[in-house]
Amino acid sequence: MNNIPCDMAEVLAGQISGFHQYILSGGAPRMSYVSRNLCCMLGAEEDELLGGGYEAMVHPADREAYSAMLRLAAGEERTAAGEYRLVKKDGSVMHVRDTVTSRLTDGVMVMSSVLADITGIRKEIDDLHFLSETIPCGFLKYTCEKQPRITYINARMAEMLRLPAAHGGEDGELEYFLDNVYLMIPAEERRRFARYLDRVYAAGTPVAGEMSLLRCDGTRVHVFGWVTKSVNELGEAEFQSVCMDVTERHMARRAAETERYIKALAEVYDKIFEINLSAGTVKCLHCGDSATFKCVENMAVRLEDAKERWIMDSVVEDDCGRVREFFDDFCGGKSESASRPPQITYMARSGDGKVRRYGGIFIRGGGGLDFYCCRRMHDPAETEVLRHENDRLKENMKKLVMRFTDGIAAFEISSGGMVTPLYASDNVCAFFGFSRDEWFSLMAKATPLENFVAYSEAEYEDFEELLRNGEAEFTYFDYSSGIERRIRAVCSRREPEDDAPLYVMLYYAGPDRGAEEGLPEPRSVTIRTFGYFDVFVGDRPIAFRNKKSKELFALLVDRRGGYVTSEEAIGFLWEDEPVSTVTLSRYRKVALRLKNTLEEYGIADVVESVDGKRRIVAEKVRCDLYDYLSGKDEFAQLFKGSYLTNYSWAETTLGELTESRMKKS
Repeated sequence: MNNIPCDMAEVLAGQISGFHQYILSGGAPRMSYVSRNLCCMLGAEEDELLGGGYEAMVHPADREAYSAMLRLAAGEERTAAGEYRLVKKDGSVMHVRDTVTSRLTDGVMVMSSVLADITGIRKEIDDLHFLSETIPCGFLKYTCEKQPRITYINARMAEMLRLPAAHGGEDGELEYFLDNVYLMIPAEERRRFARYLDRVYAAGTPVAGEMSLLRCDGTRVHVFGWVTKSVNELGEAEFQSVCMDVTERHMARRAAETERYIKALAEVYDKIFEINLSAGTVKCLHCGDSATFKCVENMAVRLEDAKERWIMDSVVEDDCGRVREFFDDFCGGKSESASRPPQITYMARSGDGKVRRYGGIFIRGGGGLDFYCCRRMHDPAETEVLRHENDRLKENMKKLVMRFTDGIAAFEISSGGMVTPLYASDNVCAFFGFSRDEWFSLMAKATPLENFVAYSEAEYEDFEELLRNGEAEFTYFDYSSGIERRIRAVCSRREPEDDAPLYVMLYYAGPDRGAEEGLPEPRSVTIRTFGYFDVFVGDRPIAFRNKKSKELFALLVDRRGGYVTSEEAIGFLWEDEPVSTVTLSRYRKVALRLKNTLEEYGIADVVESVDGKRRIVAEKVRCDLYDYLSGKDEFAQLFKGSYLTNYSWAETTLGELTESRMKKS
């Protein structure tokens, strides 16, 4: 029975891909019509296919699914689709998608079928699947919803996250984990991750970086990866992420940093305790000569038990309540908003049974770990001895201090790399992370350079460069004044011999010094974006007095000459605050400060302002980003993998640069 009208047969035979018909009533399904293009697709004759040859050409592994599709269509009028393989007459295999429509005509169920050759698509999908399962990277896809659902995860990613295997349909735990991508993001990282997804979705450009992920068993894995937006086979937007497990490298780096940090703290404090608030435990890392803590050194104990036992056993009764409240405030997060680390002094019994004065401080660490450090406070008489030993030197230094209203510091470095601090005024002392009393204690002994600078505002490598080159500049944020300051350091030997001690002097190098020295001519402007952001007029860096004005200038550079509106700038400079009269007023002050700074250096023309919108005049500056994007061979090696390290919003451009470099390589 041929149900095809004569005037349509020619159209169906030549133009509808792989068209054929079945009679499903009256026993086993039988093919009643075959189009010419189906014969061409399979390399077979019409008589061969009508005589049961088509069913024989279905791949043996797919015949059961093919028969099930026919039975489903025979049950009632419906439209359905399925995928299976056909073995052509020449032996090659073709993947097809079969769309069938069954209709009841004159009491007979007739099924029309249209084939689409998807061999190329299936091969591409299989290749991608093979890659995703064999590359040493985790790969996952997830929706662009407010609560993104994971739609695909490869074996490596499942292994990294320690996902449980599904057993007999009992996969509720696994389904719960995959139903929301935020379940694999630590709570403290979720807000930042959500902002990254918003940027990727809005800009369509990838974001790359490092972060921690939560495994199913509650442990953490540290990964490096990137997020990009793509379109799936259904035409829907989706996020895709590729991740590499860098936990071992991260832990090794953290362990080395922590060890160096603890060694530096041990030079100043008598006892150091590691506090894990999430686990509610405390561990004694350094106890000096204390027999009380020696037996539990490096053992984790319950924080509440240790706190009460220590307070009750050592702190004098009059100070117990105050010390307990100090600990409770820190553990409850009440001291997080303080600009300085929380500190306390109290009276306690020492190991010899005598009551002495002690000082304690909480220092925020990383990775959920904090430190409580305490030390015995010197009696005024002892402190006077140290002061007296350095009186002569201090008097000489104070004469120099009078020349600099914003502070000065100095120290001596022996040929063996041991540092002996000499002098520091209060407002520079904080640069090294010491109080005045701590500095006086260090003046009585030599300290390894690595330990001395471990918790300063500059990197150890920066100090090494100072010793090599004889001078350097450091930038730090002065919390007492609320502004960013520049410290200039000069290094020289006291005697010409190579093994003579080095003498290092640091002093505040404010913009007022620049006014006296004059600006370089010509006033060429050079901008460095690869790494930390800096702007130079000639060979001299601009000392931005305000961090936000510097960040605004960096944002204009990132836009590469495009205008930035006030609302856009506020969204980047104050990510967590909406546009309002308050933030608009704050932004106008920042923009004015930027304008004043550029005018002070004689380069106000590098920024153009029109109706509240601002842009960088790219033709008037020299920028490593612009040079690199020019595509010239001489600039091809400028980008080393870091970009505007100071600012999180720069990761969008970093992703573009990283992807571009990967394509070039």
